[in-house]
Amino acid sequence: MVSLLSVIVLLGVLIFIHEFGHFLTAKLGGVGVLKFSLGFGPAVVGKKIGETEYMLSLVPLGGYVKLLGEAEEEELTDEERKRSFTAQPVWKRMAIVVAGPIFNILLAILIFTFVYSWGIPVLKPKIGEILPESAAFQAGLQKTDLVTAINGKEINRWNEMAELINESKGNILQLKVKRAEQILDIKVKPTLLKGKNIFGEEVGSYKIGITPAGETTTERHPPLGALGEAFKQTWVVTKLTLLSIVKILEGVISPRTLGGPIMIAQLAGAQVKEGMIPFILFMALLSINLAVLNLLPIPVLDGGHLLFYLIEIIRGKEVNLKWRERAQQVGFVLLILLMVFVVLVDLERLNLKFIQEISNFFSK
Repeated sequence: MVSLLSVIVLLGVLIFIHEFGHFLTAKLGGVGVLKFSLGFGPAVVGKKIGETEYMLSLVPLGGYVKLLGEAEEEELTDEERKRSFTAQPVWKRMAIVVAGPIFNILLAILIFTFVYSWGIPVLKPKIGEILPESAAFQAGLQKTDLVTAINGKEINRWNEMAELINESKGNILQLKVKRAEQILDIKVKPTLLKGKNIFGEEVGSYKIGITPAGETTTERHPPLGALGEAFKQTWVVTKLTLLSIVKILEGVISPRTLGGPIMIAQLAGAQVKEGMIPFILFMALLSINLAVLNLLPIPVLDGGHLLFYLIEIIRGKEVNLKWRERAQQVGFVLLILLMVFVVLVDLERLNLKFIQEISNFFSK
């Protein structure tokens, strides 16, 4: 029940923000908006205000904005035609289409800004274990040592320290370390070690052979600092999402790692149980994913429409309606196949988990 309610809230917010981007840009651009629906299918409730009908529809997995003159067969008066979507210059049509993904990105930035202002737990640069014969062992570093600076630069987080060590390219680093009541200066030379990145690829990186102690501290930023961190985090997640798509196309990552609505519901429910901050952070990650996926040049998606408009700019005239319709049909079929695939992967994942639980029960 918690998972169901959390996924409805999660998808409801993400879809509302996305469609509101299209809606607001169209309104500001003087384009008529006939319908604003949260969800697909028959309307559960609805109210018409002015020319726009606002609806909550039966199927919550989506939403749409119906613009005046968006359908070619609509019969319009001369006045309506001026305000129709198809009568607008191509730059305005592109702005309306791209506004949906942009609003999803803005939502993520807003969430990250709030979280960084509120306070986010970060790992202290405190040493837990030291690997035998490692660079840290040879330099004389000890368990519970707290690294406070590297080459004169103050260190507050474990990942800051890890980045500086990797960026050293093997050059000797001057560490300022707090050990009990002592402040020590220790020199250490990082070594190149092989390991696997998040995609399972073997990569080399410079390390000194230490693990974190696991202690955390709450880091808070002033409003402008939080906004800056939010932009950085949004860019990191966007880049990672794009890279993940490339890795799937290259065959590095299996498509079976994709998650559908069932997996999203499970994750959303788990994040809600952890607290509001983990839940809205999960919302921010999904919002960025939704923005990036919508901008892929696939007909039916926003990116597909943008592709047609770019072709229109290059050719100086609109893409033939029949070609657009055929492309939309192909895109729709591909989208349905993808949805079926991720649902089947979700079900397979659930089944494997169920089988594992049964196996564990009888092995006790």
